[in-house]
Amino acid sequence: MNKHRIPVIAGNWKMYKTRDEALQFIYAVNQEMPSRDEVETVICANDVLLRDLVKRQGESLKIGAQNMHFAENGAFTGETSPLVLETTGVAYVIIGHSERRAMFNETDETVNLKVHSAIKHDLTPIVCVGESLEIREAGTTNEVVKNQIIKAYANLNDKDALSTIVAYEPIWAIGTGKTATPEQAEETIKAIRDVLASLYGEVASKIRILYGGSVNAKNIDALLAKENIDGALVGGASLDVSSYLTLVKAALNK
Repeated sequence: MNKHRIPVIAGNWKMYKTRDEALQFIYAVNQEMPSRDEVETVICANDVLLRDLVKRQGESLKIGAQNMHFAENGAFTGETSPLVLETTGVAYVIIGHSERRAMFNETDETVNLKVHSAIKHDLTPIVCVGESLEIREAGTTNEVVKNQIIKAYANLNDKDALSTIVAYEPIWAIGTGKTATPEQAEETIKAIRDVLASLYGEVASKIRILYGGSVNAKNIDALLAKENIDGALVGGASLDVSSYLTLVKAALNK
């Protein structure tokens, strides 16, 4: 982890936690969060919970959404407008998560539209990319991820690119208990940074790139020890207070 880039520990609660459970979590961790100058701490929750959580977030912990539509309004039943997210007070939004791509027909093109829309509405997009096990075994991971980045960042200028965060999540490691080795994660994340450098030059050295995929208290230190890994997008390990705090402290101590 490069000390010049502020690390990010972003929890993705997916479709877990009731309102009471979510509030209990926020109350428990709020006072334990480090300054945002040291670690950016984020919880991305179900849309229904967002306003309640924003109202109770502390000085450091910020709330994010797990998805959004690119349009401000329209006949899109069940979707969430970026305008609504902006007025709700969330600071981040996950875009292009592999579960959204696989189960809800998210494409590289819609990812790009959402990235532009998020930035327009002062939301920090956490842009997810990653490969399947078949792609990993075929040895074409870097090529596939490169194409995902190029399409996601199409027509984005230097200033806007700097306001994004990338999350590399190998699909085969999400929720499976399998984790890319720190060396595998670093290799691919370095390739992502190289692609960003080809698009934005020196700006790429300032863009945070996270690893996601069965991150937990046992592997976080080894992952954060790598030069290009700037934090983690965390699923299951972000649901438990003590586990989440352990991940945050690991980032703080690097």
